[in-house]
Amino acid sequence: MSLSAILTQAFNFFRNNISQLAMLLVPVLFIQVGIQLWLSLEINAADLENPQFGTSHMVAMMVLLLVFSFLIAALTLFLEIRSQGHSPSNAMILKTSLNFVPTLLLAGVLSGLAVVGPFIVLLAINPMLGIIGLVLSIYLFARLAFVNFMVVVERLTPLEAIKRSFTFSGPITLKTITVLLIYVPISLAGGVLALATQLGGVPLQLIGEVVVAFFGLFVNVALFRLYMVARDDSDVQGNLE
Repeated sequence: MSLSAILTQAFNFFRNNISQLAMLLVPVLFIQVGIQLWLSLEINAADLENPQFGTSHMVAMMVLLLVFSFLIAALTLFLEIRSQGHSPSNAMILKTSLNFVPTLLLAGVLSGLAVVGPFIVLLAINPMLGIIGLVLSIYLFARLAFVNFMVVVERLTPLEAIKRSFTFSGPITLKTITVLLIYVPISLAGGVLALATQLGGVPLQLIGEVVVAFFGLFVNVALFRLYMVARDDSDVQGNLE
């Protein structure tokens, strides 16, 4: 299936299910974005010459990771169940999603370290090598973009999910990168909206960032559709062999 067809199907799914997605995920997004906004304000207010980060900031970071893992679990579980033709209740999805949080958290930390590792190491060696490291990190990000689906849909352990995502994404790396590039216009729109809402104070800024974050979830929907199509194609080829 062509990438344009995959994106069209993902867009139609997102549009047709936007009400339930909003009711399911927007409350979680308010918590996530609220923590991010508070941390951002704390960083901006910190003394650049002697920044002080205490226990409250560490706790906030841990809670942020947990909330993000819960968000991804809920979204992925919703996508899986809806793709099977079922209509799950939000309460059931949220309750079941809790089971995946520990695994997703560990998988996210491990894959995150694998992605940023080349950039940090090469940048530390030589700033010019940082460009190569950035390219490698983007490539690894695309290869590990399906880790969440491997955990939730295929019920793999963190290490198994990372290995499986890297193997699975090989033939569709360019398509994956193209889908991930959708983040660019969404981020640019988010930046413009952030500037516009800053004048309205923190509450308006929070609402604006939640809106951008919600529509940014379309990328996850598109990746899931790409994952389902590629998995079906792989199963067909396996049967033919």
